[in-house]
Amino acid sequence: MKLPIYLDHHATTPMDKRVLTEMLPYFCEKFGNASSIDHIYGNEAKSAINNARQQVADIINCEPEEIIFTSGATESDNLAIFGIAEQLKEKGNHIITSKIEHKAILDACKHLESKGYNITYLNVNKNGEIDLQELEKSITSKTILITIMSANNEVGTIAPIKDIGEIAHKNNIIFHTDSAQAYGQIHLNVNSMNIDMMSISGHKIYGPKGIGALYVRNKNPLVRIAPIIFGGGHEKGFRSGTLNIPSIVGLGKASEIAKKERSESARTISELRNKLFDGISSKVKVDMNGNSKNKLPNNLNLYFENVDAKALINEVKDVLAISTGSACNSDDISPSHVLKAMGYDEERAYCSIRFGLGKETTEEEIKITIDEIIKVVTKLRNL
Repeated sequence: MKLPIYLDHHATTPMDKRVLTEMLPYFCEKFGNASSIDHIYGNEAKSAINNARQQVADIINCEPEEIIFTSGATESDNLAIFGIAEQLKEKGNHIITSKIEHKAILDACKHLESKGYNITYLNVNKNGEIDLQELEKSITSKTILITIMSANNEVGTIAPIKDIGEIAHKNNIIFHTDSAQAYGQIHLNVNSMNIDMMSISGHKIYGPKGIGALYVRNKNPLVRIAPIIFGGGHEKGFRSGTLNIPSIVGLGKASEIAKKERSESARTISELRNKLFDGISSKVKVDMNGNSKNKLPNNLNLYFENVDAKALINEVKDVLAISTGSACNSDDISPSHVLKAMGYDEERAYCSIRFGLGKETTEEEIKITIDEIIKVVTKLRNL
C-alpha cells in the first residue's frame, strides 16, 4: 500500500488514467488552435471543444452553448460576480452571499464592497445552513445577485439550492452557485434547481488542474455578464484567450465518467466515510462538524477536543495526508472562517480535521486510518 494514504480529495484529486489517455493526443498530435478554422488542425481542435462542451452540459442538464470554459472555479466565481456587478450596475449594487463561502466568493465580494457595493453575508446555523427566511428578508430593490455554494468545501453541508433558486427567480434576481465541491459528487440539474450560473472545477473530479467552466443560462431568464478578460472575443466574448484544448478535453472526459459512475461511487464512498466515523468515535471522544446526513458523500470533518489539529497532522504525516480545511488557506494560521461562522469558538476551529475520501479509497486504508487516528489522538491527549 502506498503511504501516506491520501484523504484530502476536497483539495484536489488524482487524475483518472482514462482522462489522461483522452488528453494525450491534444498535446503533440492534434495540437491545433480551435479558433483557426481554415484548416484541419483547427477544425479538429474545435470539434474536441464542442464534444467537451456537450459532456459538461450533459451532467447538469443544460445546453452546450451555455458552458464557458475558464481556468477553474476561482475564475468562474470572479467572472460570475464581477460580470453581473458590471452588467447590472444600473439596476442595483446589492449582492447576497453567506459567511461560509469559498474565499473566491468572499474576497470578490469584499473587493466590490471597497467599490461601493452593498454585500449581505448571511449567517449559518450549527450545521452550516442558511436561513431561507433571512435570505428573503435581505432582498431589496437593489439586489442583483444571490451567490450561495452548492456544498461547503470544509464541512460538506449541501445547501437547499432549489429553494434558494426559487426565491431568487420569484424576485427577479440572478442566482449563482459555486459547485466546485458538488459537481460530479451529487446530482445537479440547473433547470429543476433554478440555477442561473454555476462554477465548476476540473481537478475536483479526477480531471486536470487549471481548467473549469461557468454555466450561464441563456433563456428563462436570459443571463448576460460583462467580461473581465479582454482580447480576441473567445467563448462568445465572455472570456478571451486561446482555449486550453488538452485540459478542456480532460474536463469533458472527467465529466462523462462522473455522470456514469457518480451514484455507485457516492454509495461506496459514503459507506467508507461512515465506517471511518464509527471506528474513530468508538474509541475516542469526537464530534462531527456539519450536517451529519445532508452532506457530501466523501466529507468527514471532526472535532477532537483538546487536540491541536496541526499537531495531529504532523504526527500522522508519514501515514495519512489530511488537512484542517481549504487548501487555499493551508498557510493561514487563523482559525477556519467556516467553523467560526457556524457559531463555534476558536478552540473547536483549531482542533478540527477534514477527511476527504476518494473513489479509490479502500476499506483497508480506512482501517489503517482509524487505528492511526485513535493512536495519535490518545497520545496527544495524554500529553
